[in-house]
Amino acid sequence: MNSLILIGYRGTGKTTIARKLSQRLQIPVIDSDTEIEQRSGKKIADIFAQNGETIFRNLEESTIAEILQQNQGNPFILSTGGGAILRPETRCRLKNSGHVVWLTATPETILHRIQDDPESATLRPNLTTWTPFDEIINLLQKRNPLYAETAHEMIETDCFTIDEITDKIVTPLLSKRK
Repeated sequence: MNSLILIGYRGTGKTTIARKLSQRLQIPVIDSDTEIEQRSGKKIADIFAQNGETIFRNLEESTIAEILQQNQGNPFILSTGGGAILRPETRCRLKNSGHVVWLTATPETILHRIQDDPESATLRPNLTTWTPFDEIINLLQKRNPLYAETAHEMIETDCFTIDEITDKIVTPLLSKRK
């Protein structure tokens, strides 16, 4: 079985779906943002505030490269940060390292999920001075072509349960095994 790599904007369900996939498939899950925080000893919001986005993206790129290299040949699930696809080298690594699933949601759903998540504000910083909704719309316009370039498949998460989304990912993979 290939590794599964989840990409998409924050609030689309990457972390939640990755955990569910790990349970269903009995393979480990790695969250690139968690790895960055462990390696740096700082929360992502603090890295952005203290060091800026460029330093964070450098850490993100090197962390993802190391995760993919260290786990090569062993199936696992990788949940990436929403901006992991910004660097061409990372997009290429992700696409060539497993089955990349792009999780999507409408801007309204994303905003609702972010606002309902008490940890979101402290863990994931706003990247602009726009209102949260305007930031989502503007960043999606910029990032959607990059997500599309990287992904092998896209799954909308707005109207489906966690189990339904997991089934949409797992069922084709398991049918390939037979």
